[in-house]
Amino acid sequence: MPSNTWTRRHIISLADFTTTEYDTVLQTAASFREVLSRRTPKVPTLQGQVVANLFFEPSTRTRSSFELAAKRLSADTLNFAAATSSLTKGETILDTAKTYLAMGTDIMVIRHQEAGVPQAIANEMDRLESRVGVLNAGDGQHEHPSQALLDLFTITTLLDPDRPRIELLKDKKIAIVGDILHSRVARSNIWSLTATGAEVHLASTPTLLPQLFANYGIDRPGKLFLHWDVEPALENADFVMTLRLQKERMTQHLLPSLREYHQRYGITRDRIKLCKDEVKVLHPGPVNRGVEISSDLMDDLQFSLISQQVTSGVAVRMALLYLMGGGKA
Repeated sequence: MPSNTWTRRHIISLADFTTTEYDTVLQTAASFREVLSRRTPKVPTLQGQVVANLFFEPSTRTRSSFELAAKRLSADTLNFAAATSSLTKGETILDTAKTYLAMGTDIMVIRHQEAGVPQAIANEMDRLESRVGVLNAGDGQHEHPSQALLDLFTITTLLDPDRPRIELLKDKKIAIVGDILHSRVARSNIWSLTATGAEVHLASTPTLLPQLFANYGIDRPGKLFLHWDVEPALENADFVMTLRLQKERMTQHLLPSLREYHQRYGITRDRIKLCKDEVKVLHPGPVNRGVEISSDLMDDLQFSLISQQVTSGVAVRMALLYLMGGGKA
């Protein structure tokens, strides 16, 4: 495993990830995918280390995936729940993080509804001159790096199961459709996919895809296009990523109705006929069936990679924890 090339202590954003770092994550994840296929899918690489999952925001997939990844690496895990923590008694987030530091935590996986919290905790860990690594598991409308990396791994392993690498996506057309305005997943995917040299086409209503997104991915190998109609984005697309409508984050009336949204932007069996014949569809979950994507298409394994994304998530998060923890093969 290529851990000797890894120097990054924290993973907060993909905006400054290098080509080497992307390929290191993909190749390391491929190694752990093989581990997960064994009869005993566990290795002692992080034995004796402590991974704390500090989730200040509800999560099912991401939290369970990180917990399982840590256990597969033989790390000890600590799980934090905001509702039953000392936060309810007035403790600050930084004091909570320092409490886990005092317990001997080596890696903190942070999820928070406000952007910037993982970076603030990482800054505090650096100020204290600790060796703790901080991994952003999703912060507000900022980023969700591990989700974008598992999406990248899912796609590249489809193209080359034995040697996933970002150069496989050069000149591929990838459409991202849905609530881009509120999506941290979209932002991280924009950074990762434009780094590969792919053509990334964003599509949504003008209220969920403001013009400011045209500034993302500038001076990167790939190209970024914005569409307020879904058809140009889907035409001859190799992959389609559809995003959940995050109604809980919408503070204004941004959509006329869910039914109208589905009629105009929902990914259906008829609509993907615009794409290439071998097109594949992804969704980070949870899914609003019949809104972002039709149920029949979501369950059609000829097109859907959604279950593979969940499986990829464990291998990719094992890779990230391994690289941050300095594990030895």
